[in-house]
Amino acid sequence: MVKIATWNVNSVKARLPNVEAWLKAAEPDVVLLQEIKCESDKFPRLEIEALGYNCAVHGQKSYNGVAILSRHEIEDVLEGLPGDGSDEQARYIEATTAGVRVASIYLPNGNPVDSEKFPYKLAWMKRLKAHAAELLKTEKPIVLGGDYNCIPQPEDCYDPKAWEGDALFKPETRAAFREILHLGYCEAYREIHPTAVAYSFWDYQGRAWEADHGIRIDYLLLSPQATDRLVACDIDRAPRGEPKASDHTPVWCELEL
Repeated sequence: MVKIATWNVNSVKARLPNVEAWLKAAEPDVVLLQEIKCESDKFPRLEIEALGYNCAVHGQKSYNGVAILSRHEIEDVLEGLPGDGSDEQARYIEATTAGVRVASIYLPNGNPVDSEKFPYKLAWMKRLKAHAAELLKTEKPIVLGGDYNCIPQPEDCYDPKAWEGDALFKPETRAAFREILHLGYCEAYREIHPTAVAYSFWDYQGRAWEADHGIRIDYLLLSPQATDRLVACDIDRAPRGEPKASDHTPVWCELEL
């Protein structure tokens, strides 16, 4: 059994005690981190390696940044999403570990929608779709995990009306996400919990966590070969309730490999 988790930690250095505590408690085999907000050589490797994890990191100063942690060897690392050599934002890292090809994805937010950020988001999603299609040709177990900054359905947010016009809920964003799924990927949480109302992000403002006013934007997308091995998936709410928590909480799945 392999337990794979995705977690936007909102600064790995600021949340390091939270990350260490969760790794010890949850014991995932593979962790896909987003928004580490540090350069690769500033990543807290020693602390993470002391807990038994290997690290592959694609970072940048102060913003974005993604990483893969694994109890297994990490091989064939790809840093950056193919398709645009001029894109310097650290939002994608991919590797093979524990018999699975995994990617950690920090999809662009896209707000404000009347700026260049929204076209960049949609173009990035188009590149992701093209690369995800290529990955399927390998016919290997694939897990594309991360913060997709997309609310696919009204039931994936506390107040759909409040999100109208936001880049995360725009029809174009939702359509682009569906196009990736329609390639043949399965969204692990919905595969196990088709009708559940659950969230993975709660804003720091307005006591959103205390009121459970959240949205679900963190996903594990599985290739058919991974879906066939899926035995469990859930959202671990506990880390969001800890002091100095990230505004996201981990999503995990278990594959029988």
